[in-house]
Amino acid sequence: MVLSTRLLFKQPSLLRGRSDVVTVTPWLAPIVWEDTFDPLLIDAMYKPMNLTIAATVFSVGKYIMFLKDFLETAEKHFMVDFRVHYHIFTDQPTEVPKVNLAVGRQISVHEVPKLNRWQDISASRMKIIHELIKQRISQEADYIYCLDVDTKFHFRWGAETLDRLVAQIHPWFYDMPRDQFTYERRPTSTAYIPNGDGDYYYIGALFGGMVEEVYKLVETCYKNIEVDSAKGIEAAWQEESHLNRYLLYNKPTKILSPEYLWHDQRGKTEVIKVIRLSQVLKNNAEVRENV
Repeated sequence: MVLSTRLLFKQPSLLRGRSDVVTVTPWLAPIVWEDTFDPLLIDAMYKPMNLTIAATVFSVGKYIMFLKDFLETAEKHFMVDFRVHYHIFTDQPTEVPKVNLAVGRQISVHEVPKLNRWQDISASRMKIIHELIKQRISQEADYIYCLDVDTKFHFRWGAETLDRLVAQIHPWFYDMPRDQFTYERRPTSTAYIPNGDGDYYYIGALFGGMVEEVYKLVETCYKNIEVDSAKGIEAAWQEESHLNRYLLYNKPTKILSPEYLWHDQRGKTEVIKVIRLSQVLKNNAEVRENV
Protein backbone atom coordinates (compact mmCIF):
# COMPACT_ATOMS: atom_id res chain seq x y z
CA MET A 1 0.00 0.00 0.00
CA VAL A 2 1.28 3.48 -0.87
CA LEU A 3 0.12 6.86 0.36
CA SER A 4 -0.14 9.96 -1.80
CA THR A 5 1.15 13.03 0.01
CA ARG A 6 -2.27 14.61 -0.57
CA LEU A 7 -3.37 12.30 2.26
CA LEU A 8 -0.89 13.85 4.67
CA PHE A 9 -3.74 16.16 5.63
CA LYS A 10 -6.78 13.87 5.25
CA GLN A 11 -6.63 11.03 7.76
CA PRO A 12 -7.43 12.34 11.26
CA SER A 13 -8.02 8.79 12.52
CA LEU A 14 -4.26 8.18 12.33
CA LEU A 15 -3.26 11.20 14.38
CA ARG A 16 -1.63 11.38 17.81
CA GLY A 17 -2.01 14.86 19.22
CA ARG A 18 -2.51 16.58 15.84
CA SER A 19 -5.75 16.94 13.90
CA ASP A 20 -4.21 18.40 10.75
CA VAL A 21 -1.50 15.92 9.71
CA VAL A 22 -0.92 12.20 9.42
CA THR A 23 1.49 10.87 12.03
CA VAL A 24 1.99 7.29 10.80
CA THR A 25 2.81 5.72 7.42
CA PRO A 26 0.93 2.79 5.86
CA TRP A 27 3.77 0.53 7.08
CA LEU A 28 3.27 1.93 10.62
CA ALA A 29 6.39 4.08 10.84
CA PRO A 30 5.83 7.29 12.82
CA ILE A 31 5.96 10.67 11.10
CA VAL A 32 7.35 13.16 13.61
CA TRP A 33 5.73 16.59 13.87
CA GLU A 34 5.64 19.13 16.66
CA ASP A 35 3.05 18.10 19.29
CA THR A 36 3.31 14.41 18.41
CA PHE A 37 5.88 13.63 21.12
CA ASP A 38 6.74 14.63 24.66
CA PRO A 39 10.33 16.00 24.65
CA LEU A 40 10.77 15.44 28.39
CA LEU A 41 9.70 11.80 28.12
CA ILE A 42 11.87 11.25 25.03
CA ASP A 43 14.92 12.68 26.79
CA ALA A 44 14.24 10.62 29.91
CA MET A 45 14.21 7.48 27.76
CA TYR A 46 17.31 8.12 25.66
CA LYS A 47 19.75 10.19 27.72
CA PRO A 48 20.52 7.40 30.24
CA MET A 49 21.62 5.19 27.31
CA ASN A 50 24.88 7.15 26.98
CA LEU A 51 24.60 7.25 23.19
CA THR A 52 27.04 8.79 20.73
CA ILE A 53 25.61 10.54 17.66
CA ALA A 54 27.82 11.09 14.62
CA ALA A 55 26.95 13.93 12.26
CA THR A 56 28.52 14.33 8.82
CA VAL A 57 28.66 17.60 6.92
CA PHE A 58 30.43 18.54 3.67
CA SER A 59 31.87 22.04 3.41
CA VAL A 60 33.67 22.19 0.08
CA GLY A 61 34.62 25.24 -1.96
CA LYS A 62 32.58 28.34 -1.16
CA TYR A 63 30.28 26.32 1.10
CA ILE A 64 32.85 26.84 3.84
CA MET A 65 31.09 30.16 4.50
CA PHE A 66 28.11 28.31 6.03
CA LEU A 67 30.05 26.12 8.44
CA LYS A 68 30.34 28.54 11.37
CA ASP A 69 26.59 29.18 11.58
CA PHE A 70 25.87 25.49 11.15
CA LEU A 71 28.11 24.48 14.05
CA GLU A 72 27.18 27.33 16.39
CA THR A 73 23.45 26.77 15.96
CA ALA A 74 23.90 22.99 16.20
CA GLU A 75 25.50 23.47 19.59
CA LYS A 76 22.33 25.26 20.73
CA HIS A 77 19.75 22.87 19.30
CA PHE A 78 21.15 19.60 17.87
CA MET A 79 21.05 16.59 20.22
CA VAL A 80 21.66 18.76 23.26
CA ASP A 81 23.17 16.87 26.22
CA PHE A 82 24.14 13.92 24.01
CA ARG A 83 27.65 12.99 22.95
CA VAL A 84 28.00 14.30 19.40
CA HIS A 85 30.92 13.83 17.03
CA TYR A 86 30.84 16.18 14.03
CA HIS A 87 32.72 14.89 10.99
CA ILE A 88 33.49 17.76 8.64
CA PHE A 89 34.64 17.07 5.10
CA THR A 90 36.36 20.02 3.43
CA ASP A 91 39.04 20.98 0.95
CA GLN A 92 40.03 23.85 3.29
CA PRO A 93 40.83 22.29 6.67
CA THR A 94 42.64 25.39 7.94
CA GLU A 95 39.45 27.42 7.43
CA VAL A 96 37.29 25.31 9.75
CA PRO A 97 36.12 27.79 12.41
CA LYS A 98 36.82 27.43 16.10
CA VAL A 99 33.55 26.80 17.91
CA ASN A 100 32.92 26.38 21.62
CA LEU A 101 31.64 22.84 22.07
CA ALA A 102 29.68 21.47 25.00
CA VAL A 103 31.15 18.69 27.13
CA GLY A 104 31.19 15.36 25.31
CA ARG A 105 31.09 16.90 21.84
CA GLN A 106 33.95 17.02 19.35
CA ILE A 107 34.91 17.81 15.76
CA SER A 108 37.00 15.77 13.35
CA VAL A 109 38.09 17.36 10.08
CA HIS A 110 38.61 15.21 6.99
CA GLU A 111 40.28 16.69 3.93
CA VAL A 112 38.63 15.86 0.61
CA PRO A 113 39.46 17.06 -2.91
CA LYS A 114 37.60 19.86 -4.56
CA LEU A 115 35.85 18.40 -7.61
CA ASN A 116 35.05 20.20 -10.84
CA ARG A 117 31.26 20.10 -10.62
CA TRP A 118 28.93 20.54 -7.64
CA GLN A 119 27.03 17.51 -8.95
CA ASP A 120 30.19 15.41 -8.57
CA ILE A 121 30.68 16.65 -5.02
CA SER A 122 27.07 15.76 -4.26
CA ALA A 123 27.28 12.30 -5.81
CA SER A 124 30.57 11.46 -4.07
CA ARG A 125 29.16 11.93 -0.57
CA MET A 126 27.67 8.44 -0.35
CA LYS A 127 31.00 6.74 -1.00
CA ILE A 128 32.90 9.00 1.39
CA ILE A 129 30.38 8.42 4.20
CA HIS A 130 30.52 4.68 3.50
CA GLU A 131 34.29 4.68 3.98
CA LEU A 132 34.07 6.76 7.15
CA ILE A 133 31.52 4.41 8.70
CA LYS A 134 33.64 1.38 7.83
CA GLN A 135 36.88 2.85 9.13
CA ARG A 136 35.74 4.81 12.21
CA ILE A 137 32.11 5.45 12.95
CA SER A 138 31.10 1.80 13.27
CA GLN A 139 33.41 1.60 16.31
CA GLU A 140 32.60 5.02 17.75
CA ALA A 141 28.91 5.86 17.39
CA ASP A 142 25.44 4.40 17.81
CA TYR A 143 23.63 6.65 15.32
CA ILE A 144 24.67 8.79 12.39
CA TYR A 145 22.91 11.70 10.70
CA CYS A 146 24.06 13.14 7.38
CA LEU A 147 23.29 16.84 7.01
CA ASP A 148 23.89 19.73 4.60
CA VAL A 149 26.15 22.57 5.69
CA ASP A 150 24.12 25.43 4.17
CA THR A 151 21.64 25.15 7.03
CA LYS A 152 20.96 26.70 10.44
CA PHE A 153 19.28 25.22 13.50
CA HIS A 154 16.49 27.21 15.13
CA PHE A 155 14.73 24.86 17.52
CA ARG A 156 15.06 21.52 19.29
CA TRP A 157 16.37 18.72 17.03
CA GLY A 158 16.59 15.86 19.44
CA ALA A 159 16.22 12.21 20.36
CA GLU A 160 12.72 12.00 18.90
CA THR A 161 14.55 11.57 15.56
CA LEU A 162 16.38 8.41 16.64
CA ASP A 163 15.43 5.13 14.98
CA ARG A 164 16.85 2.36 12.78
CA LEU A 165 16.45 4.15 9.42
CA VAL A 166 15.31 7.76 9.25
CA ALA A 167 14.43 9.98 6.29
CA GLN A 168 12.63 13.28 5.84
CA ILE A 169 9.80 14.29 3.53
CA HIS A 170 11.06 17.02 1.18
CA PRO A 171 9.74 20.50 2.13
CA TRP A 172 8.89 21.29 -1.49
CA PHE A 173 6.92 18.08 -2.08
CA TYR A 174 5.19 17.20 1.18
CA ASP A 175 1.88 18.69 0.02
CA MET A 176 2.07 17.57 -3.61
CA PRO A 177 0.57 14.46 -5.24
CA ARG A 178 2.92 11.60 -6.08
CA ASP A 179 2.73 12.15 -9.84
CA GLN A 180 4.59 15.45 -9.35
CA PHE A 181 7.56 13.88 -7.54
CA THR A 182 10.85 14.32 -9.39
CA TYR A 183 11.98 10.70 -9.16
CA GLU A 184 14.43 9.34 -11.72
CA ARG A 185 12.13 8.07 -14.49
CA ARG A 186 14.62 6.55 -16.94
CA PRO A 187 14.62 2.73 -16.72
CA THR A 188 18.32 2.72 -17.71
CA SER A 189 19.25 4.24 -14.33
CA THR A 190 19.59 2.19 -11.15
CA ALA A 191 17.66 5.00 -9.43
CA TYR A 192 14.59 4.35 -11.62
CA ILE A 193 11.16 4.53 -10.00
CA PRO A 194 8.25 3.79 -12.37
CA ASN A 195 5.28 6.12 -12.70
CA GLY A 196 2.67 5.23 -10.11
CA ASP A 197 5.22 3.90 -7.59
CA GLY A 198 6.60 5.67 -4.56
CA ASP A 199 5.57 6.62 -1.05
CA TYR A 200 6.99 10.07 -0.31
CA TYR A 201 9.67 12.22 -1.90
CA TYR A 202 12.59 12.28 0.53
CA ILE A 203 15.16 15.06 0.69
CA GLY A 204 18.78 14.08 0.11
CA ALA A 205 20.06 16.73 2.52
CA LEU A 206 19.01 14.75 5.59
CA PHE A 207 19.03 11.03 6.37
CA GLY A 208 20.29 8.89 9.19
CA GLY A 209 19.61 6.24 11.78
CA MET A 210 21.54 3.41 13.36
CA VAL A 211 25.07 3.18 11.99
CA GLU A 212 24.65 -0.30 10.49
CA GLU A 213 21.46 0.73 8.65
CA VAL A 214 22.97 3.88 7.21
CA TYR A 215 26.01 1.86 6.15
CA LYS A 216 23.77 -0.38 4.02
CA LEU A 217 22.02 2.64 2.54
CA VAL A 218 25.15 4.53 1.50
CA GLU A 219 26.83 1.36 0.22
CA THR A 220 23.90 0.57 -2.07
CA CYS A 221 23.59 4.15 -3.27
CA TYR A 222 27.26 4.69 -4.05
CA LYS A 223 27.53 1.37 -5.89
CA ASN A 224 24.45 2.22 -7.95
CA ILE A 225 25.89 5.66 -8.72
CA GLU A 226 29.04 3.94 -10.00
CA VAL A 227 26.99 1.53 -12.16
CA ASP A 228 25.17 4.50 -13.69
CA SER A 229 28.41 6.41 -14.19
CA ALA A 230 29.92 3.50 -16.10
CA LYS A 231 26.95 3.73 -18.47
CA GLY A 232 27.27 7.52 -18.81
CA ILE A 233 24.13 8.16 -16.74
CA GLU A 234 23.67 10.75 -14.02
CA ALA A 235 20.42 10.45 -12.07
CA ALA A 236 18.08 13.42 -12.16
CA TRP A 237 19.02 14.60 -8.66
CA GLN A 238 22.28 12.70 -8.11
CA GLU A 239 22.37 10.97 -4.71
CA GLU A 240 18.88 12.19 -3.79
CA SER A 241 17.44 10.12 -6.65
CA HIS A 242 19.33 7.04 -5.46
CA LEU A 243 18.26 7.69 -1.87
CA ASN A 244 14.60 7.75 -2.93
CA ARG A 245 15.00 4.49 -4.84
CA TYR A 246 16.62 2.80 -1.82
CA LEU A 247 13.94 4.01 0.60
CA LEU A 248 11.13 2.83 -1.66
CA TYR A 249 12.29 -0.78 -1.21
CA ASN A 250 13.83 -0.38 2.27
CA LYS A 251 11.18 1.55 4.15
CA PRO A 252 12.28 4.08 6.77
CA THR A 253 11.36 3.10 10.31
CA LYS A 254 10.78 6.75 11.17
CA ILE A 255 10.01 9.73 8.95
CA LEU A 256 10.65 13.34 9.89
CA SER A 257 8.22 16.04 8.89
CA PRO A 258 9.51 19.02 6.86
CA GLU A 259 9.95 21.03 10.07
CA TYR A 260 13.21 19.12 10.62
CA LEU A 261 14.71 20.63 7.45
CA TRP A 262 12.72 23.46 5.98
CA HIS A 263 13.73 25.84 3.18
CA ASP A 264 13.77 29.54 3.94
CA GLN A 265 12.67 30.30 0.39
CA ARG A 266 9.34 28.66 1.11
CA GLY A 267 7.22 30.66 3.51
CA LYS A 268 6.07 28.91 6.66
CA THR A 269 2.82 27.06 6.00
CA GLU A 270 -0.11 26.35 8.27
CA VAL A 271 0.92 22.86 9.34
CA ILE A 272 4.53 23.83 10.11
CA LYS A 273 4.33 24.87 13.76
CA VAL A 274 8.11 25.15 14.25
CA ILE A 275 11.15 25.26 11.99
CA ARG A 276 13.92 23.21 13.57
CA LEU A 277 16.53 23.41 10.81
CA SER A 278 16.36 25.36 7.58
CA GLN A 279 18.29 25.63 4.35
CA VAL A 280 19.45 29.22 4.19
CA LEU A 281 18.73 31.52 1.30
CA LYS A 282 21.66 31.77 -1.10
CA ASN A 283 22.54 32.51 -4.69
CA ASN A 284 23.46 29.10 -6.14
CA ALA A 285 25.41 30.75 -8.94
CA GLU A 286 27.68 32.36 -6.34
CA VAL A 287 28.42 29.30 -4.20
CA ARG A 288 28.20 26.43 -6.70
CA GLU A 289 31.05 26.16 -9.12
CA ASN A 290 30.28 25.20 -12.72
CA VAL A 291 26.51 25.45 -12.20
